[in-house]
Amino acid sequence: MHINEAIRSRRAVKYFDPAHTISAQDQAELIDLAMQSPTAFNLQHWRLVVVEDTAQRQAIRAVAWDQAQVTDASLLIILCADEHSWQKNAAQVWQNAPDAVREMMVPAIDAYYRDRPQVQRDEVMRSCGIVGQTLMLAARGMGLDSCPMDGFDFDAVANIINLPSDHVIAFMVAIGKKTQEVWPKPGQLSAAEVVIHNRFAS
Repeated sequence: MHINEAIRSRRAVKYFDPAHTISAQDQAELIDLAMQSPTAFNLQHWRLVVVEDTAQRQAIRAVAWDQAQVTDASLLIILCADEHSWQKNAAQVWQNAPDAVREMMVPAIDAYYRDRPQVQRDEVMRSCGIVGQTLMLAARGMGLDSCPMDGFDFDAVANIINLPSDHVIAFMVAIGKKTQEVWPKPGQLSAAEVVIHNRFAS
């Protein structure tokens, strides 16, 4: 599927075929494609929790307004992020860079993030948004459907997945085969309403 078609045909699907499965090979391909997403300073903040356990899916559904896609989708991925990856992983993610680049970037990362908790959180949320969209488009390109989800109790889900204290949950993505056609887009703003040239009017 051409990327343009994937973008235009991607919709938030609510009803999935619970009998449909995604092969381990295709799951690995989806994750690999998602991991090509860009991140600030190449920190790769995201942590993708692939929920495979049936009982765990049921527990998440119970704190997600009983939304069927949590249990019926072939794949449920919780997009989390390590807010402190700038401290933990900077040297690793620049280890293959030329010496001069690595010696510049690693201290620059520390200077940018240290003592700036809002920046740390903002960056990981941006990264999760990008990886989530990449994941959904990759799924669509493979003929699959998806649904981004934030309708759940974040604290309860964090407890279910044993989220580390320095991590945050951004949202979840359910992926599988839809069983119902989605309704037409309910209302789309025009480009004239959303595109601002140069600056907002006074």
